[in-house]
Amino acid sequence: MAGSLQHAPVLLPRSLELLEPALVGRPAVMVDATVGLGGHAAVLLGAHPALTLIGIDRDPQALDVAGDRLRSYAERVHLVHAVYDQLPGILRRFDIPQVDGVLFDLGVSSLQLDTAERGFSYARDAVLDMRMDPTAGPTAADVLNGYSESDLRRVLREYGEERFAGRIAAAVVAQRARRPFETTAQLVDVVYHNVPAATRRHGGHPAKRTFQALRIEVNGELAALHSAVPAALHALAVGGRLVAMSYHSLEDRIVKRALAALSTSRTPAGLPVELPGHGPQLAALTRGAERAGEAEITANPRAASVRLRAVQRIAPSEQPGPGRLESTS
Repeated sequence: MAGSLQHAPVLLPRSLELLEPALVGRPAVMVDATVGLGGHAAVLLGAHPALTLIGIDRDPQALDVAGDRLRSYAERVHLVHAVYDQLPGILRRFDIPQVDGVLFDLGVSSLQLDTAERGFSYARDAVLDMRMDPTAGPTAADVLNGYSESDLRRVLREYGEERFAGRIAAAVVAQRARRPFETTAQLVDVVYHNVPAATRRHGGHPAKRTFQALRIEVNGELAALHSAVPAALHALAVGGRLVAMSYHSLEDRIVKRALAALSTSRTPAGLPVELPGHGPQLAALTRGAERAGEAEITANPRAASVRLRAVQRIAPSEQPGPGRLESTS
C-alpha cells in the first residue's frame, strides 16, 4: 500500500493547467469521476481553496485511501462509491445542477495492479478476480469457466484486440474441462502456450491483451464509459472543462467520438450562416490526443500509454442536466 500511495498521478501538471481556467478564484464544483487514491484530487483541492469536489470510484479500498488522503479537505469533498456512469443520479443527490470541471483518469489503478490478490496482474500468481469493486459481480474465473467458446473468442478479440483469440479461447475451454481456472498463473500458462513463439518475443507479455480483455468484460468498462462521457459533457456549465485520460485505443475511441459529436456544427453544408442551436457545443483544448513526455514516462511507466483529450463547453447543452438548469457560476 505504501508504494501505491506514493504513485505519481499521470500528466498531473497538464491536467491542472487545463482545468484551472474553469476553477480558479471562484466557488467552483468539479467531478473526479475516477478518484482512485486521490492524487489528482488532493492537488486540485490544494490549488483551489473554494473548490468543491465530488470523487467517484467503484473500488471501496481506493475510496478508503482517498478519504484518508483528503481528510484535511473533508468539508469540500464528497466521496461516492459508484461507477461513473451513475453521474447524473449522483449530481441529483447533491442537488448540483451543473459542474465546472470533470476529470476521467481511466483504466486500472495502481492500487489494483499493485495489490497482487486482486488478480489484475499477469506478473504475479493470484486468484483470478479482476473486479474493480470486489463486493459485486462475476470474477474473471467466472468468465473463463462459464462463457462459451464463441463468447470467450468475442471478448478476447473485441476487448483485447487479440489476434489469436480463437486459439486461446479453444485452449481455455479444453483446459477448464480438466481443471477449472482459479489462478492467474493457470491463465498465463494457457496463453503462453497458445501464442506463436515469434509473437512472444515481441510486443510485451503475451498475456497482456487477454488480461485486458477479461478486466474490461468483468467490469463492464466500455459500456459504462459510453454512458458516462456524454453524461459528464451535458453536466458541464458553459465555460466548464473536461479532461479525459485513456490508456488503450478502445477507451480513447469512445472518448474521441463523444467529444467530436458535440464539437462540430450541425448546420447543413453550403448555408451561409450558422443555424440557431446547430453550432458546436464544445471547443477542443488539445490538438488530438496528447501523450506524456519521455521524462514523465521514465519516472512513471504507467504514463507510456496515456492519451489525454480536453474540451471546454462553449454553448449550453441541448439536454437538460440533472437538477436545476441554471449554472453554478
